[in-house]
Amino acid sequence: MITETKSVQFPSIALDCGVTLAPVDVAYETYGELNAAKSNAILILHAFSLDAHAAGLDKETGNPGWWDNMIGPGKGFDTDKYFVISSNVLSGCRGTSGPSSINPQTGCPYGMSFPPVTIPDMGRLQKMLIDHLGIKRLLSVSGGSMGAMQALQWAVAYPDAVASSIPIAGTSRHSPQQIAFNEVGRQAIMADPDWNEGNYYGRRPPARGLSVARMVGHITYMSDASMREKFGRRLHDQNQFEVESYLRYRGSQFVERFDANSYLYITQAMDYFDLSSDFHSLSAAFENVKARFLVISFTSDWLYPSYQSLEVVRALRGRNCDVAYCELPSSYGHDAFLVNVAEQAELVRGFLASTFREKT
Repeated sequence: MITETKSVQFPSIALDCGVTLAPVDVAYETYGELNAAKSNAILILHAFSLDAHAAGLDKETGNPGWWDNMIGPGKGFDTDKYFVISSNVLSGCRGTSGPSSINPQTGCPYGMSFPPVTIPDMGRLQKMLIDHLGIKRLLSVSGGSMGAMQALQWAVAYPDAVASSIPIAGTSRHSPQQIAFNEVGRQAIMADPDWNEGNYYGRRPPARGLSVARMVGHITYMSDASMREKFGRRLHDQNQFEVESYLRYRGSQFVERFDANSYLYITQAMDYFDLSSDFHSLSAAFENVKARFLVISFTSDWLYPSYQSLEVVRALRGRNCDVAYCELPSSYGHDAFLVNVAEQAELVRGFLASTFREKT
């Protein structure tokens, strides 16, 4: 399946911070065919450092999508049956408006003058895209990590537009530990002399700071068991452990594809997200939802541990919502939703089939 990223521009979007961003671009990809009733559409929501290219082989680079093992013919999100949409989030750096985009008022990149963005803002732009595609109701919204936050936000913010929600390895709000790890990454970027208060476009980027931020983040995505299995205490060369070499490689790779300012904006949006913030409780946030839910977590995920998924499940059950929960065994840590997909795909496949029968 050869895929190509498309783009659409909207005149403006009103943000939670009170600013109207104009114009606003959104990059997206689609897979499969939309049926005549437009009842088989699924929105895939990505984790913070990913993008719209979720499946297939990119037309230009030949690279597979980040969830290619889950999206495609006969896979968990079966494109023989469903029309799957994936978009890059607002404040990203892969085709959707963000700090590296050109400010039409100055002709220069926004940098840190780009307005603060929230998870609800990201959902607002996604809703504009879905409306643009002529889809009134999504069969499902799904994603892992930050994608799970967006999947929950969609069900709460647009109850009539969502038949089901599949949040995977996620949370309704960050814990102090999760905020702390993100802050270390942000400080690493801002401590790099090349960051220059975010005004580094056309100059040397803060590669060292962004690389360190990615290294810290990558440690949290893996489990102790997976790191022992992958690296042990083996030496890469006489003066370097394999795990050190791997982290440096991942850091340098990340610098080539991601914008440091986007890292600051998106991680802050994640940290400030709290699904219950406009309600008396998390349970109250789900008062008007009409979607059914499949909530998935993983045993070895210590970045988004299962207790956070269970908090969501209990709140949903407190509102008598239709919710199924499964904690899958895995040694891969938080990355399990990306790499350990066999059981995950079976759960998703069955859940989507029953949702399509019952909700369409």
